[in-house]
Amino acid sequence: MESRRFDVVVVGSCMIDLVSYVPRLPKPGETIHGRQFSRGFGGKGANQCVTAARLGAKTAMVAKVGDDIFGKETVENFRCNSINTDEVQTAKNVSTGVAPIAVNDAGENSIIIVSGANGLLTPDDVVKAKSFIETASVVVCQLEIPAASSLRALSLAKKAGAITILNPAPGIEDLDENFYEAADIICPNETEAEILTGKCVKSREDAEAAAESLVKKGCKTAVVTLGSQGLVCVGNDGKRLFVKAEKVQAVDTTGAGDSFVGALAFYLATMPHLSFAEKLERAAKIAAVSVQKPGTQTSFPKRGELSDELFT
Repeated sequence: MESRRFDVVVVGSCMIDLVSYVPRLPKPGETIHGRQFSRGFGGKGANQCVTAARLGAKTAMVAKVGDDIFGKETVENFRCNSINTDEVQTAKNVSTGVAPIAVNDAGENSIIIVSGANGLLTPDDVVKAKSFIETASVVVCQLEIPAASSLRALSLAKKAGAITILNPAPGIEDLDENFYEAADIICPNETEAEILTGKCVKSREDAEAAAESLVKKGCKTAVVTLGSQGLVCVGNDGKRLFVKAEKVQAVDTTGAGDSFVGALAFYLATMPHLSFAEKLERAAKIAAVSVQKPGTQTSFPKRGELSDELFT
């Protein structure tokens, strides 16, 4: 096992976000005029890793990009954010993942994912990055890469004693039950919680019921995020938490969930003196900062831009 140790290793997706800002989201078959366009870096895995790195965590990314300009720019972006890229592989004759996004005046979004090289990150690729995964304090996975690859990463990390987080996005019906044993923390939003549990999630009470259901499947802790309504957390010890969201003027909610997950990973890895409730509260505050700026990673704050109170 290598002697170097990472605070956070993320095994997941890289995307290039193609964002159109529109007055409202178009109806099926409708063409509307946008008022602004931007291109930026995204993908749930990349977003979560960048968040943790900007907060001060020592991070590494395990991913696959295409042999195109988007792939080269993605790797350079990781390096600019001080993220280790030794296990970011390049697939030949395939595109880097892209995500066309529409954002309306209320900050709500609609997203299409074209996986590209993300779909080629195999369990064998994950095993090749075993030394990185096994020397991490926290390992984070999502479902924008093949589910078998995420499960392999979580299983390796769990066996090595790392804290494991699964952000089950996009939601998958009939998710392999082994995920719940491999994930210490499972963190869906309300839509993903509905898909995983079959329970309607429209309120705090609904979210608690869904979180309970997830814990019964085998994970230690379920955190269901509810956007502007906050989040609920249920542990396998029966403890429940509710964290209220700060009231802010949302400009663009794209990536807010990723900002929360990345921030939570940072706190879990670097601030063991905090209670779990405090870690959730601080991660939620960082996510609230992110929605006040346009774009995805461009909205993620750096440590120096945040209150010192978040790091004591």
